[in-house]
Amino acid sequence: MDLSKSVIEAADVSAVTQLILRERESRDTGRWDRMRDCFWPESQVRVSWYRGDGAGFVEGSIDMARRGVLAKHRVTPILVNLNGNRAVGAMPSIIDLPVKLHGAEFILSAHARFLYRAEKRNDIWRLMGFDAIYMRDELTPAIPGQTITIDPQSLKGFRLTYRLLAYYMSSQGYEVDPDLAGEDRPELVAAMNREIYGWAGISI
Repeated sequence: MDLSKSVIEAADVSAVTQLILRERESRDTGRWDRMRDCFWPESQVRVSWYRGDGAGFVEGSIDMARRGVLAKHRVTPILVNLNGNRAVGAMPSIIDLPVKLHGAEFILSAHARFLYRAEKRNDIWRLMGFDAIYMRDELTPAIPGQTITIDPQSLKGFRLTYRLLAYYMSSQGYEVDPDLAGEDRPELVAAMNREIYGWAGISI
């Protein structure tokens, strides 16, 4: 690889990394116009509570914030796989939701791997896709000593990898997709990886 190509690729990896971080930081801080600018018009988002284009995802996030569902994200370093003007960014993350259940306050934490598709047009990188692979979730008291008992029967029908998240979001009026990619369904994870990396022309 010649030096000029190496420099361009390094700049693209940096640009995609910053784009992904900008989208998440904008989401968490309510900078909706900046979040909206991260997506191409024909982008696709598929997460627990939403399926549609990027613009709709932003509007749904605004509505969620207005309803008091204030998710925050703990992010990790991003692995960017680059192929010309297309790239896939993978980022393990934890989604933290402050929730009130049965009169007590808790933090619902959902562990996931985020997959972002990015495309460069006219030297501008924006997102073409945002997907999540769910791993597990947990509920911890916001105030030490608080306890909660959830009837196991009320969790039946929810997937192991995001059952508490689905339980809570359903209680808030959201319809949660039962067939999301999750580590309990490796065939769905494999299919998603083939789709996303195949879109970028990257072998995995």
